[in-house]
Amino acid sequence: MSRRPRRNHTASFKAKVALAAIKGEKTLSELAEQFEVHANQITQ
Repeated sequence: MSRRPRRNHTASFKAKVALAAIKGEKTLSELAEQFEVHANQITQ
């Protein structure tokens, strides 16, 4: 089993995810799947 290499997210990517979370149009799990990050990363 190979692990995905650690990814560094740009500030623009983080802002895009944060704005999507604030809008509240999708659930955290839907956003996590869309942006391919863990739901805990979105809440942080």
